[in-house]
Amino acid sequence: MRAPHLAPAALLLPFALLLAACGGASRGEAGGGTGSGTDGKGSLTLNVGDQKGGSEALLRAAGELDGLPYKIKWSTFTSGPPLLEAINAGAVDVGAVGNTPPVFAAAAKSKIKVIAGSHSRSDGETILVKKGSPLKRPAQLKGKSIAVAQGSSAHYQLIASLKKAGLTPKDVTLNYLQPADALAAFTRGKVAAWAVWDPYTSQALDQADARVLTTGQGVVNGLSFQVAAPAALDGRKKSAALKDYTGRLRRAQDWVFKHPDTWAEAWAKETGLPDEVALDAVKRTRGTAVAVAVDKAAVASEQRIVDAFAALKLIPRSFDFGTFVDPRFNGDLPPSGTAPRTYGKGH
Repeated sequence: MRAPHLAPAALLLPFALLLAACGGASRGEAGGGTGSGTDGKGSLTLNVGDQKGGSEALLRAAGELDGLPYKIKWSTFTSGPPLLEAINAGAVDVGAVGNTPPVFAAAAKSKIKVIAGSHSRSDGETILVKKGSPLKRPAQLKGKSIAVAQGSSAHYQLIASLKKAGLTPKDVTLNYLQPADALAAFTRGKVAAWAVWDPYTSQALDQADARVLTTGQGVVNGLSFQVAAPAALDGRKKSAALKDYTGRLRRAQDWVFKHPDTWAEAWAKETGLPDEVALDAVKRTRGTAVAVAVDKAAVASEQRIVDAFAALKLIPRSFDFGTFVDPRFNGDLPPSGTAPRTYGKGH
């Protein structure tokens, strides 16, 4: 049964809780880490940066925190940028982010290394409009106001979608808003469109009278990454723990695809999302991820994001994204272009 239409104020809490919840894409500009417990045993501690409903919840639901031969100390962040700042500072060893936050961090010369990747469907990366909007295609966004979180995966998806439609950011008015504020602006008609990601896409479609103008399919790479501190990779024991940790995440993602209902229920409980919205997001995007190698194709794809933001002067410099990648854990993983999983028609 569909959740009832909620007033904007009622939606703000779960949206705020989920400010960082999509595969680690940049979710904000502020908010530090807060310790949220330790798992495992042993003398070695892996400091893991996480986001609400992220890696910790995923590993716990899949049973991958059982028998952990080292300790994981979890720190929860509200967004991708402060998580990467913590990695740069050496306070965190590893954390999950989407395809765009590493570009902004690397442009700022942060000490980070991308060590693992996953490829998901991009149906949840959307530009939303109200159901009654006259806008039918992206080219009609010219002259319109659009809400988007600066530096997020949605930011690049918007730029790429505008380019595909023959437009540039100068042809529209960008309102840099985080999801809770963007929701309020979208609901009240203060913006004509909202560039956003799952699970916000699923929640807005379910509860905010939204419809999809366009998705990221064919315009974004659908990649997410595990990013580590170089110092953590330099130590033999910690490097071994990182290899084990990324393996557990791969197995957990396999479990999610096979148990979407169980994961959606656990994820909803963790984040405050309505059950059906969580399941929609899992089947649309979150459950479709497949672990892939951080290979030359992935680097080239990320380089295109670097070049796009540099050309628009949205980052301070251009750089070689490959210098921020450590491929040692690629192993026998499939190429980064490997097709994501799918739950079939309608998802």
